[in-house]
Parts: sequence; structure tokens; C-alpha cells
Amino acid sequence: MSASQPPYTADVPTLLVKIFGKDRPGLTAGLFDTLAAFSVDVVDLEQVVTRGRIMLCALVTAPAAGSEGELRSTVHSWAESLKMQAEIISGIGDNRPRGEGRSHVTVLGHPLTAESTAAIAARITDTGGNIDRIFRLAKYPVTAVEFAVSGTETEPLRTALAIEAAAQGVDVAVVAAGLHRRAQRLIVMDVDSTLIQDEVIELFAAHAGCEDKVAEVTSAAMRGELDFEQSLHARVALLGGLDASVVDKVRTEVRLTPGARTLIRTLKRLGYQVGVVSGGFTQVTDDLKERLGLDFAHANTLEIVDGKLTGKVTGEVVDRAGKARLLRRFAAEAGVPLEQTVAIGDGANDLDMLNAAGLGVAFNAKPLVREAAHTAVNVPFLDTVLYLLGVTREEVELADTHDD
Repeated sequence: MSASQPPYTADVPTLLVKIFGKDRPGLTAGLFDTLAAFSVDVVDLEQVVTRGRIMLCALVTAPAAGSEGELRSTVHSWAESLKMQAEIISGIGDNRPRGEGRSHVTVLGHPLTAESTAAIAARITDTGGNIDRIFRLAKYPVTAVEFAVSGTETEPLRTALAIEAAAQGVDVAVVAAGLHRRAQRLIVMDVDSTLIQDEVIELFAAHAGCEDKVAEVTSAAMRGELDFEQSLHARVALLGGLDASVVDKVRTEVRLTPGARTLIRTLKRLGYQVGVVSGGFTQVTDDLKERLGLDFAHANTLEIVDGKLTGKVTGEVVDRAGKARLLRRFAAEAGVPLEQTVAIGDGANDLDMLNAAGLGVAFNAKPLVREAAHTAVNVPFLDTVLYLLGVTREEVELADTHDD
């Protein structure tokens, strides 16, 4: 047999041994001690524990001729002695090969209902996919489960599940399986209403007493009467004459989005690089970069002369196209392929960046942005993005405990 061939082919008799019951220490060792007396080889092994109940499955080669009956009797007796149930099924060979096209499907629900789970699973089947494994990533602040799917390509699966997710009120992310999922990544976030809960220009406007006028310009931009650059200049002009000391006040007023610190801390532990791009101002993003240990940060800069805001910005304006350019620049500087980047944002100004990234995540975004992004997260916890990367809540908490 060559090294490239599987050790157990379709013509080898095998037994699937399944054990059910109350979990306790030593069950796995006990089962295999029992099987060892029959000199069988292990072909496959899987174990699941849910609410203290175990299902242990072992696929083993059939024992020597004439001893299968004794193996069955011995396994059943062992299981009964522990008040467990056993089932043994004869067959040929290993599991059937998984189909071409493999993806990880992450489903987030708050709560995750049986109805929505059924709908997502049915839509996977409709696309020609097969669910090979299911694994829970988190039970709070949302329920997050991951489906390993084969038999269908990632893009059509993503499209089909995006439609179903919207109908069911859950969040679904679909990413291609493979080694790239474990590779170093670059995560780039928008700032206002993504990394932080606030709109920074509104914080400045509150100190200038021009909140209503800023809101009017913002509304005009949303109606399409002004583009981003025009609206930025119009709003910043209203801040002219404001004392520069207000910058420190605004910095203290900025509120991080729930889960932001956990997200960044965990990403850094994983060796990822993290950056922010913003249509806001460096006077705030530079402070966030230092406080949070970010690798990259770029935004517009409020011009300050003689201790006063002039009502102007300096340098090139960071707009929708600029955010995408900065994502590419950060990726080049980080040495990370663009397909290994993740972009997170909430507004139309983030769309080019979300589409340029390997994975674009619309975070509590407008409907237009949710529909255009690769996936959407509609719960107010930024660290749920970790589940889209296959990181479990338990792993996050364990890392936090070890660092305490």
C-alpha cells in the first residue's frame, strides 16, 4: 500500500461501536481497554458530551474471524455494568469521502431557535451540501454554533444562507475551509458606531453647541444631496473656533462598543494584527491606537492653529474609496495577503473596504450594507466576530484566566 492511499479501503470489514449514557471519567479508556482484548485497530473516533450525556463513537476494524460475537457480548456487558447503552453496527470500510467544496458555517442567534436552526440546515441541504459536524462555539452572550459543510461551493452557499439568515433573524457567516483559516490575519475596523458606540463629530459638536446643524448636514448626506467629503467639510466647518482643549474632553467621552477590548486582546494573543480606519479624526484614533495596542490607525486630522480648531481638516480625506486603499496598504505593510484580511464596519462609507477584504463583516449595519457584505452581525457585542474566526468563548475565557 502506498503512503498516499488510505489505510482502510472499502473492502475492509469494520464495526461502528456507539456508547450512550451519563458521562463520567474513564469511559473512553474503559471502552478501548475492552476492545483491546480483540486486537482491533481504530479507524475513526468521535465523542460528544451534551448536558452531562455522552455519545462515544468508535469505528474499528472487525476482530479475527469467529470472535465478533464475543466482542459484541463483552462490549454490551461492560456498558450495562456502567448503566450505559451500547450499539454495534457491522459495515465495510471507513466513512464515505466528504464531497468537494468545504466550508465553515457559523450561526449566531440571540436566542438560536429550533425553527431557525431547521431552516438553515434545510437550506444547506438544498444547495447540495452535507453537514459533517456541528460544534458549539459559545453559549453567551449569544449562542454560536459551527457547521462543517461539504459538497457545495462556498460562494453559492454563502448567498443562499444570507437570504435565509435574514428571513430567520439570525446571523450566518460562511468561510471556505482550509489551512488559511488558521493563518495570521489582519483585522481592520471602522471606528464610529463600530469600535466605539459614538459618532465622534457629534461629540465635538456638543461642545460647540451646533449638534442640530451637524445633524442637518448628516441627514443631507444620507439623502444623497452631499457626498462624504462635502458633508465632512461642511460639518467640520461648524467646529471652527472651538478651543483645542476640547480634544481631551472628547477622548474621555468616547465609549468602546461592548466586547471591543475582548476582541482586540484575543486577536493580539492569536498573533493577528489589528487596525482602524475612520472618517473621523486622528485626535481620537491615535489615542485609541495607544490605549488598545493597535498596529495601524488612519483618519482625518482636524487642523488646529493657535490653540483653536480652524474648521478645516488637513491631508487627504479618508472616504469610502480611501478606506479600501488603506486596507490594502495595511495588508501590504503587515505582509498579509488581502484574502486573509477581515474588515468590519457599519455604514455605506465602509462598503468598498468590506468588499475588498477576504471577509467583510457588517456590524449592526444599515440594510444596504448588510446585503452587500459577506456576513452580518446584528448583536451589540463586537467580540462575537471571534466566533466567525472559529474561536470559542471557552478559549477566550481560559486565556483571560491564565493572564490574570
